[in-house]
Amino acid sequence: MSAPAAERSAAEVESARVPEERGSLRIDRGVLRKIVEHAAARVPGTERTRRGPRATLSGPDAELRIRLDLAVGYPAPVRETVRAVRGAVRDELTRLAGAGVLNVEVTVSALVPAQRDRVE
Repeated sequence: MSAPAAERSAAEVESARVPEERGSLRIDRGVLRKIVEHAAARVPGTERTRRGPRATLSGPDAELRIRLDLAVGYPAPVRETVRAVRGAVRDELTRLAGAGVLNVEVTVSALVPAQRDRVE
């Protein structure tokens, strides 16, 4: 049985309201930037370096403009890797933060050769 309305706690009343009526949510730009960098780093063919991937974001959250600097492993196909990075960034920002992406400008600043096993 449910308690009479007068006896309901403030938390119960608050949770019964629809999400749009509960308040606002602001996601810090640093969090959005980390989502972008993490999404880019998970794409096959990209390589983590001391410098990144590194992202800068501008524009409103509904129309983000993203500049991304990353390294690609050699001999990964650069165009296909960048296309996959753009898709992953858009998907993750939408899924995790509800943010819109106007464009993703990618600079491939390094090609990282594959590690070779050393023979001793």
